[in-house]
Amino acid sequence: MADEDGTGTRAQRAREALGRAGRRARDLDRSEGLRTAVQRVRRALPGDAHFGDPLSLGGARHAEFAGRAVVGLTGDRPGVTREVGLGGLQLWQAVLERFGGGVGEREVVLVFTDLVEFSRWALAAGDDEVQRVLRAVSEAWEKPVTDRAGTVVKRLGDGMMAALADPTSAVEAVFEARDRLADVHADGWTPRMRAGLHLGRPRRVGGDYLGVAVNTAARLGDRAGTGEVLVSGDLLA
Repeated sequence: MADEDGTGTRAQRAREALGRAGRRARDLDRSEGLRTAVQRVRRALPGDAHFGDPLSLGGARHAEFAGRAVVGLTGDRPGVTREVGLGGLQLWQAVLERFGGGVGEREVVLVFTDLVEFSRWALAAGDDEVQRVLRAVSEAWEKPVTDRAGTVVKRLGDGMMAALADPTSAVEAVFEARDRLADVHADGWTPRMRAGLHLGRPRRVGGDYLGVAVNTAARLGDRAGTGEVLVSGDLLA
């Protein structure tokens, strides 16, 4: 029942108005057409159009920290708000790198390799056989890198991230690693690799590298087919 001065009625109308506004905001955020339009704008913006996926949020810079917060708040609910927020951070990251705030001082060739269909084989192979094969793979892959003054930045399960100063040496190292892998034998499976290489100026943090250049090399590795070595246009040039 409303109060004599109409306070109760006004409060009810306010709650109803807020409810309608909230529903409209949710409908707008879930609009597939609007989200697609924002994604098209993001692809046209400078920087990493995939900003927001795990490859782009592993660093400790402000843009990456804020990106993790946006993804955490929106969870598994892709929407307009999430795309707009990540688009702004993508542009921020690009500006930082454009003016030197997010890049390293030297150009580096970044290399990502991994084994094709390793996970499926490993499920049935058993831990002992998996460890034996991974040790043999590491020996096959890492020596060509270190022989050319490169650095194995980290091992990624069935893959490797490496950094080399010279583009020609990097390409030679990857092809030698692929050839050496032919000598690694596994029960019921033939180890085959794929690789991605990119030349950029990643930011060095401790023994690791961060930035768009790292993301680019990793995505090239992900898109390579069995036995393929994909290189970026920057490295090819």
